[in-house]
Amino acid sequence: MQLSDHFTLSELTKSSTAERLGIANEPGSVEVENLTMICDQILEPVREHYGSPFTPSSGFRSFDLNKAVGSSSKSQHITGQAVDFEIPGVPNMELALWIKEHLDYDQLLLEFYKESIPDSGWIHCSYVEQGNRKESKRFDGRTWSSLP
Repeated sequence: MQLSDHFTLSELTKSSTAERLGIANEPGSVEVENLTMICDQILEPVREHYGSPFTPSSGFRSFDLNKAVGSSSKSQHITGQAVDFEIPGVPNMELALWIKEHLDYDQLLLEFYKESIPDSGWIHCSYVEQGNRKESKRFDGRTWSSLP
């Protein structure tokens, strides 16, 4: 099922952990709507700006899958409102700052980023239909701080 011009439901629900552990990772209709919004509002604008195809590393996670990967029970991945990704060849800080400057988002996290390694870590970005908080932070593996 195509969620947007360049992203599919399969891409946003694929999980090697779910496959390995035999966990169902199938979103309901509300979660599919949320995934469609995040594709339209976050992933497609990023792809258009950078002109480079990429595949998200994580999108929707069922409650059981989310628990299995050790994530918070309040994770927006459970509702299909969050996605993790990188773009090969684009420094993750650059990508995070572009999103911060140009897109509407709920939460933008640059996770496990190290200044000395530009492609370290990944972007976690969430989007809700109304009331996006525009919260942006970075995590270096030890502490959280604000994005510049």
